[in-house]
Amino acid sequence: MRILTIGFSDEFAKELLKEISNYFICILDSAEDLYDATNFTYFRHYELIIVVDEKMKYAMERFVKEIKQKKPETKIIVMTDNVNNHGEFFNLTVDDVICEHRDQSDLIAARVLANMRNLYGTKIEIDKLTIDIASKKIKYDDKIVSLNGKTFDILVYLALRNQRVFSKDEIINALWEEPEYVSDNTVEVAINQIRKRLKSILGFQVIHTVRRRGYKFSSTVSQVTI
Repeated sequence: MRILTIGFSDEFAKELLKEISNYFICILDSAEDLYDATNFTYFRHYELIIVVDEKMKYAMERFVKEIKQKKPETKIIVMTDNVNNHGEFFNLTVDDVICEHRDQSDLIAARVLANMRNLYGTKIEIDKLTIDIASKKIKYDDKIVSLNGKTFDILVYLALRNQRVFSKDEIINALWEEPEYVSDNTVEVAINQIRKRLKSILGFQVIHTVRRRGYKFSSTVSQVTI
């Protein structure tokens, strides 16, 4: 999951990343203000944006509108010190507003978990296949499947979003620190490695190509345990 924070100090952004990483495989970018954030969102795709209220209603309204038009499923959390601003922000279609405990990264991370719980799991179970995210282990019956690095991350990314189709660009944006320098071929090679390794053990494929759109994880039985 790729996250963008707006208006945080570098130190606090690092603390927050550490706390959120207890729940998700994630990459965090940090923007100084809404203007800086627009440059990030122009090139990169985000599943979550956390923004400190800059007391600029029009700028915030325009920013939220642009984000939701570009990618409606992007979650936006606003942090404000004015409890009376709740209604205004929700009217802008943000997903959550945080007023209290703004200086406690662990509690903010817990709030993130509450908003993104559908993308969190410690294990993904598909029939006899178990993907243990925490320990980075894959098991089918009594056999261990070896996947490391980005191949494991791609498998988990698609499995947690079962049946959704993702382009190569979306996968790169979600899982690489600097996606601008990663080619589509990198994803193709990783997907082929995953398919080859899993099919030799499972006897069937769980990652499928959707022509001209990208890849999706699909199986007959799927369960994520939390």
